[in-house]
Amino acid sequence: MDFPTASLIKGSYDRLPRQMKIAARWLVDHPTEVALLSMREQARRARVPPATLTRLAKRLGFDGFDNLKEAFADTVRERPESFGGSGEKLLARGESAGDGVLICDTVNALQSHLSRLAQPPAIAALAAAADLIVGAKQIFCIGRRSSFPVAYLMHHVGSLLGSPTTLIDGMGGASDDALRSVGPEDALLAVTVNPYTRFTVQAAEFAVSRGAKLVALTDSELSPIAKISQIVIRVRTETPSFVHTMTPAFAAVECLMELVAARRGSYALQSLAAHEEHLAEFDNYFLNGGVGVNAHS
Repeated sequence: MDFPTASLIKGSYDRLPRQMKIAARWLVDHPTEVALLSMREQARRARVPPATLTRLAKRLGFDGFDNLKEAFADTVRERPESFGGSGEKLLARGESAGDGVLICDTVNALQSHLSRLAQPPAIAALAAAADLIVGAKQIFCIGRRSSFPVAYLMHHVGSLLGSPTTLIDGMGGASDDALRSVGPEDALLAVTVNPYTRFTVQAAEFAVSRGAKLVALTDSELSPIAKISQIVIRVRTETPSFVHTMTPAFAAVECLMELVAARRGSYALQSLAAHEEHLAEFDNYFLNGGVGVNAHS
């Protein structure tokens, strides 16, 4: 969601102290929660002291946090679709009451995160990214740690569809070498979520400096790669657990590659058929009790 208060925060972000940056990122990424929750609860979720929110509000020119919260509430009231049908009952986690509650809370969180991919801003970002990828001479994919499988999925499916993809996986410490040929006709899909991996950010900055188009798959409009990207595909990562989820990022890549396949049309089908023929020669897979192939496994 973009509106005057969010734009004000983004414009001030680089000049904020570290703790205020954490709070600012949480506010921009959770506008509905800002409008609904108490300052103390927001501070708990953002993992900053409540006083940090007060200082941030004053730094932005508000008399206090209540005035800042009201600015968010006004915007949310004007855009009821931003609630996504979730409401506060799905935002606040219930008291622990056994395994079933934890599982239900997690599934509810994932459903809420995934539903955002079907909203107009996400659809527009995915469509723009698909157009960019189809038109690129080379497509580089990078992600580290929990983001690596997402980048690999993009590379794998892209290769099946006949796209000229390169996975920057750092094998043998040669990560830097993969970007040696990157240029203005190329695209880089960079995947990173908080805490953001240093090499992914450095690779994105290098690619942009060489004129490449950056597609950022990340969790915040204020992440280090979002600020230098041409397209931002934003995914949520929060869960009731202490670990973040990459499920929405996987779903975003799957949606993106469906759009790429549709744009490549018969060429994608030909590429898939050629790949399956290659796999069949090596008897790579069993299918229904016999030998078969599955290009996506």
